[in-house]
Amino acid sequence: MKRDFLNAKRIVVKVGSSLLTEKNRLNLEMMEKIVDQLASLQKKNKEIILVTSGAIASGMGGLNLKRLTSIPQKQAAAAVGQNLLMGIYERLFKKKGCLVAQILLTSEDIQDRERYLNARNTLLTLLNYKAIPIVNENDTVAVDEIKFGDNDTLSALVASKVEADLLIILTDTKGLYTADPKRRRGIRFIGEVSEITPQLERMASGPGTLRGTGGMVTKLRAAKISRSSGVAMVIADGRMKNVIKRILAGERLGTLFLPKERLKSRKRWIAFGVALKGKIRVDEGAEEAISKRGKSLLPSGIIKVKGRFSIGNGVSIIDEEGEEFARGIVSYSSSEIEKIMGKKTQKIEKILGYKDYDEVIHRDNLVIL
Repeated sequence: MKRDFLNAKRIVVKVGSSLLTEKNRLNLEMMEKIVDQLASLQKKNKEIILVTSGAIASGMGGLNLKRLTSIPQKQAAAAVGQNLLMGIYERLFKKKGCLVAQILLTSEDIQDRERYLNARNTLLTLLNYKAIPIVNENDTVAVDEIKFGDNDTLSALVASKVEADLLIILTDTKGLYTADPKRRRGIRFIGEVSEITPQLERMASGPGTLRGTGGMVTKLRAAKISRSSGVAMVIADGRMKNVIKRILAGERLGTLFLPKERLKSRKRWIAFGVALKGKIRVDEGAEEAISKRGKSLLPSGIIKVKGRFSIGNGVSIIDEEGEEFARGIVSYSSSEIEKIMGKKTQKIEKILGYKDYDEVIHRDNLVIL
């Protein structure tokens, strides 16, 4: 693919903690370099969204904490650090004549369809007013159940939500390698990825392929979301001079993940916004019918149900080997599916005493990954 992003209009840029902080202090020089590039792009009528890390690390510095031992401590550091972080961003962007807006999100804001749409509308309205939204996870209130866990995933969800043209993830290394370049010899740099294969995912599970809290696993997770949303994604070294401008100009920097055909908005939400409450294992015939012929999931093709879930919950659909290939929203609960799995549709009413739907998951509520 020719790397020509000059016509990219809506761009999401994610900056990691490894770039923004040094010894629990904000790296003001790095922040200024990033702001200079983003402000310059906005003046060229680009729509910019910045997803930033660094709140907790900078809050630790503000509170003189060397380590965090509890969730309340972490949330207190986030509260102090987010204020410090936004204050500096606002001052730097203001010097360049740019207006910024703070957006703090938890995964609940993505999982709930109404909140998802509200957040999307807010972001698009801010862009319409020529403001630069600065997005971070709301670590001050988030607990494990409602956390994204990393800003790589958050940035991809934001890029998907606003139908961005390009997502750039800036880190402290060149991009993806076949192994950690600091630990092994003979490694290979990966300049372009057209498909996220099981081999690539196995490689990602190794230690230290990308430094920072995210690592390669979270970068690949972000790439899956981005690609399925029709958004090109580049991972690059944020320390390189004018790296964002150079990527947009077509210079072959970092690792490019090629986009797939863009899913419709609701399908993107089902694929990456809905919290997964369980798994449904299907046989080979059901897998083929769903993935190759666009069919709904019927009870006859179900082998096993894992987890407890209710009507309207999101589930992962896995094949006979346990590999996930689709996601969907169920029309029956886990206990109901356990009773009707392996049975023909015509027998649902006899088994349950009622039949609200023929399908366990209708094709309109199914997404192939």
